[in-house]
Amino acid sequence: MGSLVGHVVPGFGFFIIGLWHLLNHTKLHALHPKSYTSLPWFPTSRIKYLELYLIILGCSMSISMELFIGPTRHQPLDPDGTIPSNHLHNFEHSNISLTFLTYALLSILLDKLDPPAKTGLTHLLAAVAFGQQLLIFHLHSADHMGVEGRYHWLLQIAISTSLLTTLLGINYHKSFLNSFVRSTSVMLQGVWLMVMGYMLWTPSLIPKGCFMNLEEGHKVVRCHGEEALERAKSLVNIQFSWYVLGVTIFAVIVYLVMVKLYHEKIEYQSLSKFVLDDDEDDVEAQKKANNNNKIEEPKSFLQIGRS
Repeated sequence: MGSLVGHVVPGFGFFIIGLWHLLNHTKLHALHPKSYTSLPWFPTSRIKYLELYLIILGCSMSISMELFIGPTRHQPLDPDGTIPSNHLHNFEHSNISLTFLTYALLSILLDKLDPPAKTGLTHLLAAVAFGQQLLIFHLHSADHMGVEGRYHWLLQIAISTSLLTTLLGINYHKSFLNSFVRSTSVMLQGVWLMVMGYMLWTPSLIPKGCFMNLEEGHKVVRCHGEEALERAKSLVNIQFSWYVLGVTIFAVIVYLVMVKLYHEKIEYQSLSKFVLDDDEDDVEAQKKANNNNKIEEPKSFLQIGRS
């Protein structure tokens, strides 16, 4: 992180995972509303662990970028083996990626071994990952008072929602609304990270009265005076409220479209079954009628012969 690409790429990953979960939870609930059970991750038909493999790949790339590719010496330590101040945030970001990497690896292991508490433990692992993410952003070594700090503070709201709904999913795994909120909050995390990347590292989008300043090898948004700073923070608050509303509307529209799509499919299948049952009944009735005719015809013939 600490750059446009460093926020947009992981943000896009969070958005895709959130959207993937929203689509699958909605489909599952539409097809099985009475027996619905929340799943912590969703397999695909061709590659069962594709979602988890993508998380592993993305986290591995993030750790490599933070600790080995990004630093000038391609390693984040000073010559004496200590962590320099300008690389503290690299370790913080890589710890978040490491936790999600651990979640994905252990989720695969739990699914292969299939212990009785598999689903609950997988939810717990996801909650640990979100908890670690929340802790690091809350205690971030980056600026807490400036414009970037306000973006991070608002991001914690989305992370907290993901954490809370994941914990609730351990006991309330049959609650579709809980899964719906969790998926939407993960999407919101992704959207807000992408917004941060563009708004904090695109010079033309910097709020009026603020500028980009190079500090410890990183560009940071600073403002001329308290009034400009407060105005910039207020603009960030307004942005966040817009994106919360936008993501909510988008999630509800996706839900309505998916429910309509799969509800019509269920009705079509039910109608097909009804017609098939009627056809089978007609065939059975026709068979019985034919059998009755076969039995009655010889009797009539005998009676004619006797007469």
